[in-house]
Amino acid sequence: MSVLKGFRDQLGKLQRLAQPYFLPLEESSSWQFLLLVVSLLAVVVGLTLLLLTAAVAISGSLIPELRSRFLPGVPEQVAALWSGPIGPLIMALFAAGLVAFGSLRAKLRQGRWLPWLLMGVIALLILVINGINVGISFIARNVDNALVAYDQDGFWKIVAIYAFCLVLALPIRAIQSYLIPKLGLLWRKWLSTRLLGRYLSNRAYYVLNPNDESIEEIDNPDQRISQDTASFTGTSLSVTVEILAALLTFVSFVIVLWNISVNLAVLLLVYSVGGTALIVFASRKLVALNYQQLKLEADFRYGLVHIRDNAESIAFYRGENQEGKEAERRLGGAIVNYDRLIIWEALIQVIQRSYDYFSRFLPWLVIAPVYFAKEVDFGVFGQASIAFSQVLFSVSYIVNNIDRLAAFSASISRLEGFQVKVDEINAAASPQAGEEPALVPEAQGTIQVIHADLVPPRSDRLLIHDISLEVAANQRLLVVGPSGCGKTSFLRLVSGLWPPAAGSIRRPPLAELLFIPQKPYMILGSLREQLCYPQQPERFSDGHLRNVLEEVRLPELVSRYPDLDIKQDWQRILSLGEQQRLAFARLLLNSPRFVVLDEATSALDVTTEKHLYALLIEREIAFVSVGHRPTLAAFHDTVLELDGNGNWRLLPAAGYDFNRA
Repeated sequence: MSVLKGFRDQLGKLQRLAQPYFLPLEESSSWQFLLLVVSLLAVVVGLTLLLLTAAVAISGSLIPELRSRFLPGVPEQVAALWSGPIGPLIMALFAAGLVAFGSLRAKLRQGRWLPWLLMGVIALLILVINGINVGISFIARNVDNALVAYDQDGFWKIVAIYAFCLVLALPIRAIQSYLIPKLGLLWRKWLSTRLLGRYLSNRAYYVLNPNDESIEEIDNPDQRISQDTASFTGTSLSVTVEILAALLTFVSFVIVLWNISVNLAVLLLVYSVGGTALIVFASRKLVALNYQQLKLEADFRYGLVHIRDNAESIAFYRGENQEGKEAERRLGGAIVNYDRLIIWEALIQVIQRSYDYFSRFLPWLVIAPVYFAKEVDFGVFGQASIAFSQVLFSVSYIVNNIDRLAAFSASISRLEGFQVKVDEINAAASPQAGEEPALVPEAQGTIQVIHADLVPPRSDRLLIHDISLEVAANQRLLVVGPSGCGKTSFLRLVSGLWPPAAGSIRRPPLAELLFIPQKPYMILGSLREQLCYPQQPERFSDGHLRNVLEEVRLPELVSRYPDLDIKQDWQRILSLGEQQRLAFARLLLNSPRFVVLDEATSALDVTTEKHLYALLIEREIAFVSVGHRPTLAAFHDTVLELDGNGNWRLLPAAGYDFNRA
């Protein structure tokens, strides 16, 4: 029961990931999606029959002698389909499939018709290839009989038919090999864009906190958006196509096999079901090991990226040994888990090899007595082997691909878990009907903290209790206190990164408030984009940008990089003091009414600090600052003193004694 429950859970996750690309999940039910899948197959089968009928009719009227040579028996089979109940039934299903797509056409918007069209073409190509393979099995039988009978003319005629089948199959295979990864690429682009949009909405990227290894629910979201989406989309399509091909192969060749020997067909089914059950039971551990391996590999890669991003700091500390030990720890976890993985994979491969080797004897054991009794011709041996191997391959799909399916199952769990988590964060951030959001923009332009409690997320420590204050236009508040008392946490509360545990925060619209951290954020882009972030660079002229750089005392940056479109690793090239001055240039370009400064001038000398604060006062920008220098008091009206135990006091900035903090 646990296996069936796990299988149902994985199917549910697969549906939630796969269906939205083909049909909007929020507007459609699972049965509608399945209806379209069945309808697609009905349309493809009907279209195949129509195309085959047209090809037979055209070839018969234009080149009848070639049709009789290269399509022996095919016209008779097509005529039998139309004269019996099968042909009309296929056409009825074909019409019903078209009606189903027509009834749901309103939901196939935003380009969703394209994947259905590509899937239909791929399914059509699979049907054609499958028909060619069935024909080749009869060709192989006739080749053996011609050789045994020393029929030279018949042999070369059959070889010519075989060559014609190969010429026909090669371009079809080439088109199929192109369309499957192409559809996967389109799907990956759509899914990655969708997940990225949700990841960046409502600060989900911030809430997830991917660097906290103690929070193992969602690790390495970067890998999930990039690598896992590529693996999921590519594998989903290839597995779907392979399963469809296996089903068609099974139906086609089991008929051939049944006509040769009923006993052989029954023996094959029993053998394949038993082997599949054994391999599924033995491979349950693979799913968990593959899931863990993805996580450990991503952790190891993140550790190496961390070393690269902090190379200068590590070099100053001479911390190579410590960093090496940490990297080796992460690598060790991946190695230990992979060691377990290869043991289980070796065990699975032994079972797979045994399953494959023993399957080769079965056709001989069944067909040999019938042949020696002269009830069948020699060519049946070759045809039976081909049909048996094709049917066995189709029903043994799980056995042959168990390691790949295990890795696919792990990627489904990781990707769907990430999607569910970001959706939960976005849903929690959106106010429910009848609820008033905790942060309400105020038209009069003020920051109001109303009886608020500050408790960090995933913590029960009360940093500030029942605080109420207001920062109006042209007012300046300085936040002081001992290290760890909650100064930066208070700025997060004011800026809207953290919600209050109690009370409420009223502040200006987001466009009127800007947060400047102690270590400014340096984007991956040009100097122009650095300065304008998060505004569009087209808003400002080169002269404006150069004037702002000189205003914050970075004239050497203008001379060093006269081309503002140059791209560098700015976080590594610029000193912390230069980064802080560049952040002030960014602030002046954005021109907010309120600024929150978290020790934003800590790396600057007192003279430069005074100059930058004077620029803010000159532009009549209200600000809330965190700092330790006594010189900061001159730029503020009020001091908020925190002690880290929930207590707080508001004092005049003039004459404030910093030794109190």
